[in-house]
Amino acid sequence: MNIFVFFGALNACISVALGAFGAHGLKGIMDQKYLDIWETGVRYEMYHALGLIAIGILSGTLKSSALLSWSGWLMLIGIVLFSGSLYVLSLTKISVLGAITPIGGVAFLASWILLAIAAVKWM
Repeated sequence: MNIFVFFGALNACISVALGAFGAHGLKGIMDQKYLDIWETGVRYEMYHALGLIAIGILSGTLKSSALLSWSGWLMLIGIVLFSGSLYVLSLTKISVLGAITPIGGVAFLASWILLAIAAVKWM
């Protein structure tokens, strides 16, 4: 599914841009606590952008399956919820947004589990 390669590449680009913005644009303006939260969002966005690219490549080279498709969509949802909530939390300091972050984390976990199940099926 080339859509996952596209979304992976797009999120990798966004991650680099937001990482640079955090390191250069927010340093000195934002408390270190919130810069660390921002950096966590950037780091997890990049990890999962690479995961999306891998899912896209696997979908193209191996028999595509619903497991891979669900894995990719859950990974994308996880990026939006996990990293997105950390970015907004860092900028607004609205702590209730931290309650959204674990939902994104669960989406990440489910995505990786589905990818592992798909791998076992191909063995």
